[in-house]
Amino acid sequence: MTRLILATRNAGKIAELRSILSDSGLPHELVGAESYPEVPDVKETGTTFAENALLKAHALARATGLPAVADDSGLCVDVLNGAPGIFSARWAGRHGDDAANLTLLLSQLADIAPAHRGAHFACAAALALPDGTERVVEGRLRGTLRYAPTGAGGFGYDPILQPEGDTRTCAELTPAEKNAISHRGQAFRALVPVVRELLG
Repeated sequence: MTRLILATRNAGKIAELRSILSDSGLPHELVGAESYPEVPDVKETGTTFAENALLKAHALARATGLPAVADDSGLCVDVLNGAPGIFSARWAGRHGDDAANLTLLLSQLADIAPAHRGAHFACAAALALPDGTERVVEGRLRGTLRYAPTGAGGFGYDPILQPEGDTRTCAELTPAEKNAISHRGQAFRALVPVVRELLG
């Protein structure tokens, strides 16, 4: 069985990706980057989600000699011209502080009317092989931003994005419901045939 490295140490993301990829019937062993503590975290110096995903996937593939999958994703708010975008995880200054990021973003949008609170989650998923082969696919989930967080599920900005056609936020969806429509779910399902093509 080919080992496929998921280039993240975020436990929530690893669980989500395992679920999405396993449901697709891939016969690969999916292992998070926490299994390779000697590999340093990669600085996300790209200017797009795709560039950052490729940076992470290539770094892990080179370091381990195994195929690696990485994603970069974030929230893109219409009235902020696509921000926070690639800075979503560190919008409030410290990487991965979900509560601070939510608080800052909601304060920035406090006086924005419901009709202008459109946004989308974007995700670029990359596969890199040790020989330098690479592929990137993307997914997107459109919705509207709430004025306050709702729901206890998910992570990141899930508690404030209400997907189009639903009355709940992403944080109120079950994991299966979220994976079925999410930007990450779309991107990684699109990556499955690429993995099959390149890895068998």
